[in-house]
Amino acid sequence: MSNSQRLYVGPSLRRLRRDRGLTQSDMAADLDVSPSYIALLERNHRPLSAEVLLRLAQTYNIDMSTLADNGSDDVARLQVVLKDPIFSDIELPSLEAADVVTNFPGIAEAFLRLYTAFHEEQLALADRSAEVMTAGDRGTDATDPIAESRRFLAARRNSFPLIDDVAERLAQSVKTHDSFTAYLAARHDLRVRRVPPEVMVGSIRRLDLHRREILLDDEMDGASQNFQLALQLSYLELGKEIDAVLHDGKFVTETGERLTRRALASYAAAATIMPYSAFAKAVEKRRYDVEALGRQFGTSFEQTAHRLTTLQKPGQECVPFFFIRVDEAGNVSKRLDGAGFPFARHGGGCPLWNLHHAFRTPREIVTQWLELPDGQRFFSIARTVTAGGGGFGRPRVDRAVALGCAAEHAHRLIYTQGRPDLDAEAATPIGVACRLCQRTECTARSAPPIGRQILPDDIRRTSTPFGFSDS
Repeated sequence: MSNSQRLYVGPSLRRLRRDRGLTQSDMAADLDVSPSYIALLERNHRPLSAEVLLRLAQTYNIDMSTLADNGSDDVARLQVVLKDPIFSDIELPSLEAADVVTNFPGIAEAFLRLYTAFHEEQLALADRSAEVMTAGDRGTDATDPIAESRRFLAARRNSFPLIDDVAERLAQSVKTHDSFTAYLAARHDLRVRRVPPEVMVGSIRRLDLHRREILLDDEMDGASQNFQLALQLSYLELGKEIDAVLHDGKFVTETGERLTRRALASYAAAATIMPYSAFAKAVEKRRYDVEALGRQFGTSFEQTAHRLTTLQKPGQECVPFFFIRVDEAGNVSKRLDGAGFPFARHGGGCPLWNLHHAFRTPREIVTQWLELPDGQRFFSIARTVTAGGGGFGRPRVDRAVALGCAAEHAHRLIYTQGRPDLDAEAATPIGVACRLCQRTECTARSAPPIGRQILPDDIRRTSTPFGFSDS
């Protein structure tokens, strides 16, 4: 190669090696070069020769163009991180981020890892503060595995590009066999059988390796059965990638780690059914119409809404959403944040949010503008979803899910189009939780805010649940 055509591929080569679980010595042996040469390539101290590039493509069956992006994914990730308010007083030109990734790929990766750990610890501190507020002087030393799992996902904005990439390749392989059933038969010698609930004995999916069968509860709807097959396939083929992502976390409890592994496997299943590139293109074309996207990809409302929270792959970002699922009692069973929404860390949410009213109009989408005490505005859609059922007398659970985004993205959604009645200026004032909300005139308040003195009601009773002094 001439000097003008020198190809430096450090970040891309390192990512390729690690995605395949190889050491530098392993890759050197595969390519018939020295480990020191691989180390120099990864640090961008040597350009990649045409001969070695060809060997890479042949040995690992990859498109040569995937190595020529010069670490563009890492550049995009670094640029996103540098937008954090903690760096707001530092002038950070985009070209400098590209220079760091190109010339010092190891430093760039170390910085990205450190920032992720910092963000995760911030969330852990918020959880501990909320626990102390809830427990008062008693405090608590117990570690909450659910909070552990939520912190892991939130610190990474519920976006895992490595899983998206491998799931997209898996989806292409499945497509050549027309269905998950045909692929499982051809690739894993597994037959899919749909059997009655009494045969499943409390399960909805079961892998029987002895009989080479995957058993599914035949009362599940088509979208749920398809998802369960994709989930089983994720465990069969994407376990290495899931474990690689999981290894980046810091878990105190085994349950927290297992919950996170389940979440990542579900992420992989959704990414296989709704591959990133095709899904991202479809959401823009259909203006984030959840029901229309569900019909296109054969997924349920909840599955589709869940997938919309994951579309933050660096360089291919879509509208960032948050997602929450509650039951009629207000218990939160799932919470994902890619939009910076300040969920209540513990306890219930604000009763003025129409997420809690969606049960009055089952299966109907309700919309609402929300305004937090600090003036932030979000646009939210909510709808009920049903789990279970499938037959007369079968137990079922109705829940409500909400999907929302920050005000600056709302114009991109179909739900705000041609709706003059939906005025952001008429947003419903809500709080994160009563104990953290300083709106003293709220008639829906269930508890006084922290730091406010309650007035006695010996002489006067206010129209709101509590009266407060001015100090």
